Amino acid sequence: MGEKINFNRAAAVALMAVLSLAICFIILGSISVELMAEMGIDSGQFGNLVLGLFLTSCIVQLFIGPFVDKVGYKPVAILGFIITSLSMLLLAVSSTFTLALIACILMGVGAMSLNTVGNTLMPVVLFKGKDPARASNFGNAFFALGYLLTPLLIVLMLNSLNMSYNSALVIISILMIVFLLITLTVSFPKVSIGFKFAMAFKVLSKPAVIIAALALFCYISLETSMATWIRLLMEELYGAGATVNPAVTTGVVLSLFGAAMMVGRFLTSAIKNLTAMGPKLLIIMSIISLLAIVLMMVAGSPTLGIVAVIIAGLAFAPIFPTIVGVTFAKFEPSLYGSIFGIMFSIGLLGATFVPNMIGNLIVDSTVQQSLIIAAIMAGILIIISFVIGRVGKTK
Repeated sequence: MGEKINFNRAAAVALMAVLSLAICFIILGSISVELMAEMGIDSGQFGNLVLGLFLTSCIVQLFIGPFVDKVGYKPVAILGFIITSLSMLLLAVSSTFTLALIACILMGVGAMSLNTVGNTLMPVVLFKGKDPARASNFGNAFFALGYLLTPLLIVLMLNSLNMSYNSALVIISILMIVFLLITLTVSFPKVSIGFKFAMAFKVLSKPAVIIAALALFCYISLETSMATWIRLLMEELYGAGATVNPAVTTGVVLSLFGAAMMVGRFLTSAIKNLTAMGPKLLIIMSIISLLAIVLMMVAGSPTLGIVAVIIAGLAFAPIFPTIVGVTFAKFEPSLYGSIFGIMFSIGLLGATFVPNMIGNLIVDSTVQQSLIIAAIMAGILIIISFVIGRVGKTK
């Protein structure tokens, strides 16, 4: 059976935080078709909303990481749930592109607060803090759960309950308030004492942090590209003459991507001493990721496209948490917030620009042809994965 997960209320907040992060990252992709139709915008403008979310996240992440190390988990978690709830509510009532962009910017602030709390707290409270990569894989399975449930529930509310996407966003906003109320009752482990913000910049010079940041640049660009454009890819494959409702089917396919990621992360979290074998796992999964994207590009039927999406989800599953866990293992826990902040901020540059580039290409091309950018990023990730294991532990 292995070691106990050592579950407690602080761990529950960490899992709620990464679940909420997933909702922020996939919500635009989940309502893309409806939002574009409601506001009368094209894929390029929709890509700009994604850019607004992730560019904000990129900037905020630089400061939130050290801030957690300075003030602790609870204040940042509270801030994250409040701002995320407000952003969902604003997006729900937005009738113009400008208001929607402001909502996405707010969402970036809330998402990064929850992101840092969740991903720096999990390695401390799960598996007794002894196997960071394993703890990160287990915890981020709940991120994948968000990827699974959000599109599925959106499909249910829009098509079975005849609700609007605006109403769905209001429900998500209320859920964030529920998470906030739970967080207010929880005591968290203390973070580093006497932390100074200057320490955050010192870790930037460490090779392990630089390599991990480059790996996350590639990986996060891939994950957000899939979350943003899978629905349009599947609608393209189903075609205008589809005998089924493509809006329902494509939403379900997006959920399958999340389901595959969730299953993959739970499976890898069952592997003992995952931190030690993490570099080899990264190489294998990066190669499979590239093959899955190529399969999406050449798929001539919805069935083949669905298979490619599921393979991508399984391959993506351990990459992010393993990169984080393997890197954390090379440093003291007192620096986790700063390290994660720098890594994820650079990683978010990929999420900021790559999905947007794909969206701009789609305007004059097809989704399948535009995925060449994602394939290039996967190829670069393979090269970087060979380097991660060669970077030693930092004293």
